[in-house]
Amino acid sequence: MKDSRNIEVLIVEDDLRIAEIQKRFIEQIDGFQTVGIAASYMEAKSFIDIIKPDLLLLDVYFPDMNGIDLLKETKQQTKQIDVIMITATKEIHKVQEAVSIGIFDYIIKPVVFERFRQSLNRYKEYHTKLHELSKESLLVTQEQVDKLLRKDIDGSGSDKSFLPKGIDPLTLDKVLEVLGKVNSGLTAETVAKEIGVSRTTARRYLEHLMSEEKVQADLAYGTVGRPERVYVVKD
Repeated sequence: MKDSRNIEVLIVEDDLRIAEIQKRFIEQIDGFQTVGIAASYMEAKSFIDIIKPDLLLLDVYFPDMNGIDLLKETKQQTKQIDVIMITATKEIHKVQEAVSIGIFDYIIKPVVFERFRQSLNRYKEYHTKLHELSKESLLVTQEQVDKLLRKDIDGSGSDKSFLPKGIDPLTLDKVLEVLGKVNSGLTAETVAKEIGVSRTTARRYLEHLMSEEKVQADLAYGTVGRPERVYVVKD
């Protein structure tokens, strides 16, 4: 794998207006660099063969090719290029085929920037972890594989793809954000007021964070001597 500061991205899209929008989106996300825009099969093949980008942003339908066919060809020839499909194609069999071949993500047009950003940031996390593992050893443990394949990892390092029922990732982020603002810790009641949920709900999220060893709890005594659990983010 390349040891470069930026992840190199090739946009394969025959609508140059859409391609330019994707390019501008990429410019707003740290860690990525657009190395080219290909509007046809021959252009795409030339870029892939010569530049060997890390990531393709690939549409499905082109005047001279089918993006799924290019995906198959690319995966057969090299294992070092990953693909995010960005297309208006919604047919379930197309989605299933693309997933079975080995795409990293599938985004349906029109593309919303936030969804685009999340996908690229998840890929950056994956790409970085894979590179770090490849430097350490040619062999990996089961735990390392599990972490690598959990794609829903945001920039804070919180794993959102394996959350238990009743734990919403956005609410979980809010709880962590509130706790991170103070050094002395907060009670479940205080957290509940800060994020606008019930004390029971706040406690459920706090206990989940404790089970993940991201938060620890200490006992504190109030004015009437009743002990309360105070939750603190672990260093």
